[in-house]
Amino acid sequence: GDHVWLHVEKRGANTAWIAGKIAEAAEVEVQDIGYAGLKDRHAVTRQWYSVSLGGNAEPDWGVLNSSELRILEVTRDKKKLRRGDHASNRFHIRLRSVEGDIERCRQIFSQIMSGGYPNYFGEQRFGKDNSNLAKAQRWFVGEVKPKRSEQGYLLSAARALLFNQVLAKRVEMGNWDKPLAGDLMESTDSGYCFPAFKINDELLSRCSDMEVAPTGPLYGAGEPKPSREAGEVEGAVLEESAFWKKSLEARRMRADRRILRASAGRLEWSLEAGDMLLSFELGTGSYATSLLREVVAW
Repeated sequence: GDHVWLHVEKRGANTAWIAGKIAEAAEVEVQDIGYAGLKDRHAVTRQWYSVSLGGNAEPDWGVLNSSELRILEVTRDKKKLRRGDHASNRFHIRLRSVEGDIERCRQIFSQIMSGGYPNYFGEQRFGKDNSNLAKAQRWFVGEVKPKRSEQGYLLSAARALLFNQVLAKRVEMGNWDKPLAGDLMESTDSGYCFPAFKINDELLSRCSDMEVAPTGPLYGAGEPKPSREAGEVEGAVLEESAFWKKSLEARRMRADRRILRASAGRLEWSLEAGDMLLSFELGTGSYATSLLREVVAW
């Protein structure tokens, strides 16, 4: 294929910085570099990048190896990697000097394995000390005009805030993983979204088996939106954040949905000399920090 794919291990560096180093080595523009998602700077992470050489000779990728990055594998493909192309993310996390109710942690892990956990956007979506939200607010009232490259992050932070508020209400009500009349349900396999006008035994069974789950708003104008009881609950929560609603509508954001329940695959945990070792796999868009928040309170 025309695209070189690089499997990279990095540490102490963010995804965009690595893309810049690859572009520099290949003598191409940064926009010619593709990747499927962002990885944490403060971790040892592995991900794939793609490079469109545009007729340039392929460089010796070994020159990129340093304390920040290491090239693990080089291959070719016909297409450029794009956001969301990856199926999942795998995590290996060490929580140091763990104290608390270990038996309660055991119960929570068992619940997560059998029934998932609330699919909150992680705090990193909002920036350090909620800086993304603060800048979005200043932008929306006309105090600043962020660069075009920043605007997507700020809009996403505002939508994430509204989603988390709706999810928190459903958690408070005890039905974040169960359908309400009028909910827009999503199939966990296909992503197909459908309305739940009647709550029957079949739907409840499919929900219990984690085949389907209710969704919350990625707020914007137009459809899709829930109706009936689910619509009333969601509408009441969103009405309390009228500023963010109107600001997103003014920037012509279109409505979309996000599943309220995340599932963790291949979840394993153990204790080692006072530390807790965790290993699990999450689908795209779900946050490891949101899984951890279910545990660290104990």
